[in-house]
Amino acid sequence: MSRREVLLSGGATVVAGAMPASAALAQAAAPEPGRAPVLAEVALTVNGTAHTLRLDTRTTLLDALREHLKLTGSKKGCDHGQCGACTVIAGGRRINACLSLAVMHAGDEITTIEGLGTPQDLHPMQRAFVRHDGYQCGYCTPGQVCSAVAVLEEIEAGIPSHVSDDLDARPRVTADEIRERMSGNLCRCGAYSNIVDAITEVAGRRA
Repeated sequence: MSRREVLLSGGATVVAGAMPASAALAQAAAPEPGRAPVLAEVALTVNGTAHTLRLDTRTTLLDALREHLKLTGSKKGCDHGQCGACTVIAGGRRINACLSLAVMHAGDEITTIEGLGTPQDLHPMQRAFVRHDGYQCGYCTPGQVCSAVAVLEEIEAGIPSHVSDDLDARPRVTADEIRERMSGNLCRCGAYSNIVDAITEVAGRRA
């Protein structure tokens, strides 16, 4: 083997090793040539309305909501479960819809930002975000609001977080608790302090 062939072989190995995990997953999920995708019927309730969709079994919940039901409030940000822009509430728990397959939610009740409030009748959390200027560009806001609503439900249910002082005691709504529980929702505009103020206000009214 010539020196040039050795260098080319090494370069190809480095490129393969540097391939992001998501790219590797996408490559693995790509249909094999000549094989049709596997389809399945998925029944789920979204914002109180029952739907039955016929989907490729590899369809994420986020794509099912956005592409098949045209509910585009949930945003596709990083598509890696790192930014939280796709957060929805499934069976009462907040999840990253980009990391969850739609077929895993057969029979589930899903709530998206469209199911929380309308422009004419905002959810209390949406009103608080507006009042405290808890957003700038607004891209992450649907996920932030869905997550914030679920956070208060988690605290009310007594679920501790990593910053809870006593795991056996009922957690309190503090700025530290809110920041920790909202840490999976990123805001590139940096409206974090206003978001904490908005959630604190809603929590105070519920207390």
